[in-house]
Amino acid sequence: MPETRMIVGCGYLGAPLAKLWAAAGHRVLATTRGGPGRAESILQLGAEPVLFDVTQGGRLPLADVVVTAVGMDRTQSHTMRDVYVLGLAKVFEALPKSYRAWLHVSSTSVYGQDDGGLVSEKSAAVGGDGSGRVVLEAEQLLQAHFPDATILRFGGIYGPDRLLKAKAIRQGDLLEGDPDRWLNLIHRDDGAQIIDWLAGNAVGHGEIFNVVDAEPVRRGDFYAELAKLMGKPSPEWRPRPPGSPPAPHEGNNRRVSSLKLANLPGFPAFKYPTFCEGLAASGPWN
Repeated sequence: MPETRMIVGCGYLGAPLAKLWAAAGHRVLATTRGGPGRAESILQLGAEPVLFDVTQGGRLPLADVVVTAVGMDRTQSHTMRDVYVLGLAKVFEALPKSYRAWLHVSSTSVYGQDDGGLVSEKSAAVGGDGSGRVVLEAEQLLQAHFPDATILRFGGIYGPDRLLKAKAIRQGDLLEGDPDRWLNLIHRDDGAQIIDWLAGNAVGHGEIFNVVDAEPVRRGDFYAELAKLMGKPSPEWRPRPPGSPPAPHEGNNRRVSSLKLANLPGFPAFKYPTFCEGLAASGPWN
């Protein structure tokens, strides 16, 4: 049956989700802080723009399904905690208690394991780095407010127009870091499909799921494949200078499992089960 479904934070992941829901006949609401052309871009997705800033609060309309997928805007002066924790609290205050399902986009950064080992939802979530601790605090706040919420710990989201280091590879630059560390990824379109499926099925309420594809990949292999698709030589790597901190998310080194999610009855097959299929679909490459 058609429902009213709201996406709080309709960005890179929320946009294809809005399209899926609109195509299925749902009324789709998508929040925006405003800005030039932002309302028009939401309308083009088949959704209705709702003016709302998680750092300011306000009022939100009724919805049957709520998805929180707020990301950081690095052009603003707010801290991660302002956005992810205090912002989530403002969503609670603004939203009428009418929803039947709440799906929250979290992150595998909540895991602190760094030994290359396998991590599942049963593994300890210790917050890892500073950003991981903030994301974990947001999860705990949501669980205290709405225990039936579904928490989705996403790996790195990639796809068209979001391929880290593509510019450096195109220019033939050296890449800095350790190519043997693991990446845990999910293609944007698979991520949207998974949220859509969970929203429409009576499974997963009150549960935590890792959202990654079927195959972790070493950084060196991922960027070698990206270079191949771009018609460029495999990039060379150099270690970081002693004492220099890794870039965000590049200090991680674990293999995250999504078997709990994939084993749900009726779970749709990944469109892009590994990075090879996902990268090939993320062009154009000419």
